Amino acid sequence: MIDRLKIPLCLLLLCMVAASASAQSAPFRLTLKDAIHRGLQANLGVLVAQTRTEEAAAVGERMHSLLLPRVHIEAPVATQSEDLAALGISIPHLPIPEVVGPFSTYGVRAYADQPIVDMQLLHGLRAARQTTAAAGSNYQDARDLVIRNVAALYLSSQAEFAEVVAAESRVETAEALSKLATDQRDAGVATGIDVLRAQVELANERQSLVQARNRAKGSLLVLTRNIGMSPGTEIELADRLEFHAAAPVAVETVLPRALASRPDYRSLLQQRAALNEQLQASRSRYLPKLAASANYGGIGRTVESMRATEFAQLSLYVTVFDRDRNGEAQQIAAQLRRVERQMDDARLGVEQELRQALLDLDSAAEEASVAEAGLDLAQKEVELAQLRFSQGVTNNIEVISAQDALSRAQQNRIVALTHNADARIQLARALGNTEASYEETLAGR
Repeated sequence: MIDRLKIPLCLLLLCMVAASASAQSAPFRLTLKDAIHRGLQANLGVLVAQTRTEEAAAVGERMHSLLLPRVHIEAPVATQSEDLAALGISIPHLPIPEVVGPFSTYGVRAYADQPIVDMQLLHGLRAARQTTAAAGSNYQDARDLVIRNVAALYLSSQAEFAEVVAAESRVETAEALSKLATDQRDAGVATGIDVLRAQVELANERQSLVQARNRAKGSLLVLTRNIGMSPGTEIELADRLEFHAAAPVAVETVLPRALASRPDYRSLLQQRAALNEQLQASRSRYLPKLAASANYGGIGRTVESMRATEFAQLSLYVTVFDRDRNGEAQQIAAQLRRVERQMDDARLGVEQELRQALLDLDSAAEEASVAEAGLDLAQKEVELAQLRFSQGVTNNIEVISAQDALSRAQQNRIVALTHNADARIQLARALGNTEASYEETLAGR
């Protein structure tokens, strides 16, 4: 009875092991969204930009601390001797020693300082906050560039695998033609040269298929490297190369929104604001500054004899001569002019990228329409040529020529679909806010 139970248990264990091995060997289905998410986590430029943002935020925090009260406590315990003669203390005709001590003093005291009016510090704090915002925009720009690059790599892999599918279909057609040529020869309708010609065409298509598969696998290696995955990971692309029509867009309508959304342009705006605040801080170096300071504590020869004492002070600082301010103002003004010129160039660059993306999108849509029509005609030509050859009307040169035309039509369609997808990626980048809107843009919405 026990032996009979062992057989089903063994079979169950074998099934579980086989299912586990099958699950482990299944390729990882990678969507574009997953690829972008992994790329953002692994890209060095994004990680470096994030640390710069954190660094700028820390600088702003330090600037803010200069406007807050600073409090510290001291508890000195001192032993000292004093030379009264050196201090100018002497009483004639009295036997006072020149050196007194050693004696000890004990104390504990709290000190507080608080700037009340300091425009230089205030403008410096505002400049630091704008610098932090600019670093955040640069960080977002780095993420948008990664999205653009990863999407382009994913698109490249999609195109290569579409080439594999097209090559496989051509191999199937060539195999059918080879079989047809053999049958026609056996029936006395075709000649041996027709069979040989069909076999050569089949060999060529098989070689093209091998090359297409190699290029597709190579594109996956590049993709996995750029998204932080091991190049040895077996991957299957979950998204397929498809055409998505885009709604018409007027450049004049979307350009203001693109300028407001583009993080690279927004970073320049924030850098200019930070420099303006630094210029105001430089000019404020001549303004009066008001600060308060106080301390409270006790001091005595022993701990038991300490008595409370206090001190409070309100200080007004006025800079009379500071030659360094002129050089600082000139330096900041030069930096400000440089940023403004960069903004002018960036504004033209954004408009150019936007117009180019829309131009490419319109061209790709027209190209895809023509490619679809050409592919349909090429498929009909292959079918008609095969029919004529099967009926003995002509040799298979027409069929092979039709197959070549079909190959070109398939490649034209893949190129058109690739151009359409790449134009949509480019449009998402040109419009700005890429991370939040790339999925809708790629879907044609």
